[in-house]
Amino acid sequence: MAEKKTRNRKPLPIGVSDFKEIVENNYYYIDKTKLIEDILHYRAKVNLFTRPRRFGKTLNMSMIKYFFDVKNKDENKTLFENLKISDSKYMSEQGKYPVIFISLKDLKADTWEMCRLEIKKVISKLYREFQYITDKMDEDDKEIYNSIKNRKNDIDLNTSLELLSDFLCEYYGKKVIVLIDEYDSPIINAFDKGYYNEAIEFFQVFYSSALKTNDSLKYGILTGITRIIKEGIFSGLNNLYVNTVLSKNYAEYFGLLESEVIEMLDYFNMKYKIEEVRSWYNGYLFGNEQIYNPWSIVNYLREKEIKSYWANVSGNMLLGNMLDNVGESVYTDLKKFTDGESIEKYISDGTTIKSLLSNDDEIWQLFLYSGYLTKAEKQAERTESKNTYNLKIPNREIRSYFGDLFLNRFFGTEVKTNTLIKALENGDIRKFEKTLSEIMINMLSHFDLDSEMEKIYQVFMIGLVGFLMGRYEIISNNESGYGRYDLAMIPIKSNEKAYLMEFKISKTEKGMRAKAEEALKQIDKKKYDTRLKARGIKNILKIGIAFYGKSVKVVSK
Repeated sequence: MAEKKTRNRKPLPIGVSDFKEIVENNYYYIDKTKLIEDILHYRAKVNLFTRPRRFGKTLNMSMIKYFFDVKNKDENKTLFENLKISDSKYMSEQGKYPVIFISLKDLKADTWEMCRLEIKKVISKLYREFQYITDKMDEDDKEIYNSIKNRKNDIDLNTSLELLSDFLCEYYGKKVIVLIDEYDSPIINAFDKGYYNEAIEFFQVFYSSALKTNDSLKYGILTGITRIIKEGIFSGLNNLYVNTVLSKNYAEYFGLLESEVIEMLDYFNMKYKIEEVRSWYNGYLFGNEQIYNPWSIVNYLREKEIKSYWANVSGNMLLGNMLDNVGESVYTDLKKFTDGESIEKYISDGTTIKSLLSNDDEIWQLFLYSGYLTKAEKQAERTESKNTYNLKIPNREIRSYFGDLFLNRFFGTEVKTNTLIKALENGDIRKFEKTLSEIMINMLSHFDLDSEMEKIYQVFMIGLVGFLMGRYEIISNNESGYGRYDLAMIPIKSNEKAYLMEFKISKTEKGMRAKAEEALKQIDKKKYDTRLKARGIKNILKIGIAFYGKSVKVVSK
């Protein structure tokens, strides 16, 4: 009956980021139009909003475009009927300005030459959109305009947004609003592909001419993931307001508030699922607002299945690069995060792409801004003033992602890992040991086994089983009985098997079995199964594992 009822509901706007399309096709829409009111109230000349991917940046930019655009202003006005902004005094600003809207999120190329060609395509398309204004131009301006439109003008390419602003301002007699979506995407890609210096040289002029020296500019708004203000792009821009996930203003406009999620669940007859939805997709703290991941929510409502939606499609190429360059301390901290701990980290006011990838201390800024970590709820004012924040993994979706991250980066394939887990679940300890040994030979070359071996093995094992977080709770160093066990895989369903693991390091290859037996006995001696039994879990496989270099010995009972 519930399924039949939901078929009469509004469709979910999965993958739809055009505001007009959403309104005109009656998609389910969470009203974020008050964002426009706040922008006009605070009146920053240029706003930069940094948020993770798929948290509503492009949709909000589209909404802003349709609100301000002088072209088709009467038609666009109807889009905002019955929305929150319609009751605002700022409705008087609707349809008053020419709007330049450019998205750079798909501007990716393998070389600078190819990137420049892609930029020319994007600018050409933009100029074609406003071809009608050439009717009022003199011949000299028309020649410049058409040469850029036809991709023949390389000289004026880096100032093309400023030039278009001047042309539009002259045509309409009104200053221009410039919207740039995913401003940092081509710079990130440039670093990844090895033409960072050429790209930075271009975009410094491209952005500063449009936003800093542009006399025809009314307002500028940019979105992105990172706050790369030290690249020289925004130097000298006095009226720039940077709003990040740490900022208190505008926090409610990107992502979903709990009240909005509850309303959605209720609309689709799924309100009773709020607790598991909260566990998997909530947990972000933007400013002082608790925020849900919108991409995960809309996909969950469509699929009606709890799993990772956002983390697997977010597509942040920087994370791969980061893991190729970080030291062992980063993996030690990642282990703490997956254990549910919050860690105090310094987050700088601004950085460069280079430093994000070469400095372990700045890596946490990228994790935070990209949505893989969030600010912990309890935050002392004392530490905030020092740009030091308690960070944590926001929810179970991201915790599950980190398990996959270890697999993909170090184990190379899930095949052996699946074999390993299947052997474990079948109680085939010999096959488990053999497969674990094969994986270790490949993986542990990434680490220096002469230092902090115990931590390294723990990180390794947590990463190995981390992708099972949808089926198990993966807990390490948790207190139970008379001590702390090394690793537990606790089934979500209490009638299924749990796994308790204790690790030991052997000083010799011959002593591995004895150490594994010692580890197994320790589980019983210190009653590590106490908490599992208290939860009603009766089927528990106890495992002792001994490590020696890249060798392993496993015993169980």
